Amino acid sequence: MKLTDKAWDNYIDLLRRVNDKAASEMFAYLAKHQWWANNKERQAAVDFAFAIATKYGEAAGAAAAQFYDEIANQWSEAVLPSAVPAKTATYAEVAKTFNGTSKTDNAQLMADAIGRLVKMAGVDTTMQNALRDGAEWAWIPRGDTCPFCLTLASRGWVKASKDAIRGGHAEHVHTHCDCTYAVRFRSDQGVEGYEPELYKRIWDNAEGRTTRQKVNSMARTQYELNKDEINARKREEYAARKARQEEMR
Repeated sequence: MKLTDKAWDNYIDLLRRVNDKAASEMFAYLAKHQWWANNKERQAAVDFAFAIATKYGEAAGAAAAQFYDEIANQWSEAVLPSAVPAKTATYAEVAKTFNGTSKTDNAQLMADAIGRLVKMAGVDTTMQNALRDGAEWAWIPRGDTCPFCLTLASRGWVKASKDAIRGGHAEHVHTHCDCTYAVRFRSDQGVEGYEPELYKRIWDNAEGRTTRQKVNSMARTQYELNKDEINARKREEYAARKARQEEMR
C-alpha cells in the first residue's frame, strides 16, 4: 500500500506555494522599505517578518495537519485524535533569522530565510504528531536534492524519535528544498517513488568515514555531474540579485 506520487506531489506543491508566498511578500517589503536606515526601520521589518512567519507558518501547519489526518484515517488501524498544527516561529527566532541574514545585505536571502521558518512549521507538525502516535517516518527527497537530504533519505523508514529534533524543531530544514517527512503506520505502507535502497547505495559508495566526509564526497560528485547547470543557475541568480539591489537603491 503506497501513497501515489501524484498525491505526494500535490501535497509538496501546496507547501511550496505557501513558502514561496511568504518569501515573496517578505522580499517585496524589503524592496519597498529602507529597513537598514535606522533602528526604527529595522524593528518594523522584524515585526513584518514575524507577521509573515506567523501567518504563513499557520497555513503550512494546517496543511501538514490535514494531510497527516488523511494518511492516518486511511492507514492507521487505530482511531487517532486529529493532528495538531505545530507552533510557528517565535518572535525571538524570527529576529535572530532576520538579523543574521541581514549581514549578507541580500534581500532575497533574507526573504528565503523567513520562508524557511514557514516550511519548518509544516515539518514540525508532521514530526510532532508522528511522535505522539508512534508512527514511522522517512525523509522523502524531491527535486534538486542536496547530499545531506539524500543522506537522511538513505535511512529509510524509522520509528519517529526525538533524536531528529533540535531546539524544539526539525533538525534539518533549509531553503529551496521540497524534501520533507512522510509517515506510515505499518511496514507495508510507503510513498511511491521513494527508494531508500538506492540512496543507501549512494551513501555506502561515497568516500570517507565520517558523515561530513561522505556528505562532502557526495556534493563533489553531484557537482561534477551537474556543474554546467549549477554554474549557469548561479550566474542567473547573481545577475537577478544585482538587479534587485539596484532597484532598492
